[in-house]
Order: sequence, then structure tokens, then C-alpha cells
Amino acid sequence: MNIQFVDLRKQYEPLKKEILSGIEKVLDGMHLFLGENVQQLEVEFAEFCGAAYGIGISDGTDALNIILRAMDIGPGDEVITVSHTFIASAEAILLTGAKPVFVDIDPATYLMDVSQIEAKITSKTKAILPVHLYGQTVDMDPLLEIASRHNLRVIEDACQAHGAEYKGRKAGTLGDAAAFSFYYSKNLGAYGEGGFISTNNAELAATMRKVRDHGSGIRYHHDLVGVNGRLDEIQAVILRAKLPHLATWNEKRREHARLYRKLLMSTPSILPTERAGSIPVYHLYVIGVPKRDELQAFLKDRGIFTGIHYPIPVHLQKATEFLGYKKGDFPVTEYAVSQILSLPMYAELTDDEIKYVADSISTFFKNNN
Repeated sequence: MNIQFVDLRKQYEPLKKEILSGIEKVLDGMHLFLGENVQQLEVEFAEFCGAAYGIGISDGTDALNIILRAMDIGPGDEVITVSHTFIASAEAILLTGAKPVFVDIDPATYLMDVSQIEAKITSKTKAILPVHLYGQTVDMDPLLEIASRHNLRVIEDACQAHGAEYKGRKAGTLGDAAAFSFYYSKNLGAYGEGGFISTNNAELAATMRKVRDHGSGIRYHHDLVGVNGRLDEIQAVILRAKLPHLATWNEKRREHARLYRKLLMSTPSILPTERAGSIPVYHLYVIGVPKRDELQAFLKDRGIFTGIHYPIPVHLQKATEFLGYKKGDFPVTEYAVSQILSLPMYAELTDDEIKYVADSISTFFKNNN
């Protein structure tokens, strides 16, 4: 059996005619940026999230950066976030000239340990940037209470959390603004790059629209220094074709997660923890295992492809050496990255494929006591 980590073709084939027809219409009209499809996607995905405003962006990193810029966060400012994430979370902060200040993660969820935030707040702190990693939401109520007491902005990195819920509210509506990625492998993915910003703040939304288009609200009139962060029409067509299926795909992922849990309970694996009141969307199904590298090689030999998200924490990357962090600063994060393994997870997986993955993991541990 051969099981890809992500199999995009299985998702594409049923939607092929609709997607190709939509792309053809865009090319016939040659209105390639900020046209009808981007405008409709902005309404449709904002409604999906339960947000008042949506803004189509070129990618998730730009979405984060544009939010920060619109909030006037820049040199001399600090933003509290986590090191256990894709580097874009910190990179977007650094690109404004601000400094990312890291806290460690909860060992059960691999998400921001909210109890550590307050100790990191200084006179320079302007925002908190929680990362809803793997399709799970950060514990937002205590985080929002801290932010309110200290008059801090809250920017959700929801790039892996399309449709995830926290106490009845979806990711993308919990803070002042949220960034989503439509990178091709996401729960809602483009065929290339794409991103999105959601917010309930009308003034902030207006500013972010300008920032994404060179600081312009009217062509050739530039009110501020912005970026070229526009989502294109072709990607918007693809995303609009997929969006009506997203809730169903997310539920299939949850079903797969339940089957993985049932089948892996008797192994030494540390399985994902679902916090009460949260509904995850399992962008990734991440387990913690001893002998991770050996297990990954064993699974590959059996035709099972896996991933590691992420093997090197941001605070230990060469690119961030100048921040002055060192090994040992975030022990939970550093231990987690030596153990984590992402198993195949996409809506089109079959029960037989999941059983084969689980049986292979069980076999490995039986042979490696």
C-alpha cells in the first residue's frame, strides 16, 4: 500500500470541471486581480468564519504582516508568540521591525501556554499572536482577558485552523484580526499561494485593504506605505469552488482523528488532546513518539509518508540567532520537536489506509520494545 502524506489529486478530480470552467471564465475576461471572484470570496469566507469583514491576501505570511502594519506595530515594539510554529509567525513580526517574544507551549496540546504570557509583557509589548497550530485553537478566554487588562492587540495566526471552533466561535473571530493561509495543503487550499484576513473591526479592515494594495484606496493615490499583497482571481475561483465542501472535509478529518485515536491507544504514542469546548479541524494529525526518526523511516519503507511539523523551533533557527535565545530556553518546545510525527491526514483517506498506518505503527513498537 502507498499512502501519501497529502493526496491533492483525490480532492481535485471531483471538482475538476467546475474549477477549470471557472479559470476559463477568468482568462476570457482577463480581470486578474481584485475582481468579482476575490470580492465574492471575501464575503463567503468571512461568513464561513462568522466575521464581519474579509480581505483576500496573496499568502498567509503577508496576511500576518499586513495586520501588524495596519496596527502600527514596528521598530521598538514587541509581540508575544510561540517558537513552536512555522517561521512565518515570527517572520511577519520581524518584517515590521518589531521583535517576537516567545513563550513555551502546553505539553498536552503543543499550543501556546497562556499562563506564561503575563510574565513576558513589558512597556514595549503591543500585541499577542497566538498560533492555532495543527487545526486546534489556543485557550483564548484567559488570553483575551490578559490582553484586555494590558490594552494589547490580539492577532490570531489561524493559518492552520479553517473552521476550528472555540466555545462556539470560529477561529478568525476571537481576536482583533486573524490571518489564514490558503497554501495548497491547507484544509482550504489554493493551487499555489493565497491568504486571507478576517476581522470585525471596520476601521482596521479599511486600513488593511489599503496596506495590501500599496497603501492605496484609489488607484495611484497612496495614503500610506503598503505592500503588494493581493490575492489573484484564479486562486479565488479555485477557493470558491472548494469552500462549499470545507465543513464536510473538516468533519471527515475529525472522523479520521477518532479512528486514529481508537487504533493507536495501545501504542506508546502521545495522541492529540482536544480541549473541552473546542472543535479542531485536524489540519495535521500529530503524535508524540519515542524513536521518532526510526519510526518515520520504518513507515516510509512500508509506503507511508509522514512529516515533522516542525523539527527546529524558531528560537533555534540560524535566521533568529540575533534575538539571543539559546537551547534550553523553552524546554517543552524543544522536547516536543524531538518526538512529534505528523501522520497522513486529508479528507479522502480511507479507513483501510488509516488502519494500515496504525497497524504499521503498532508493529514497529512491538519489534522495538
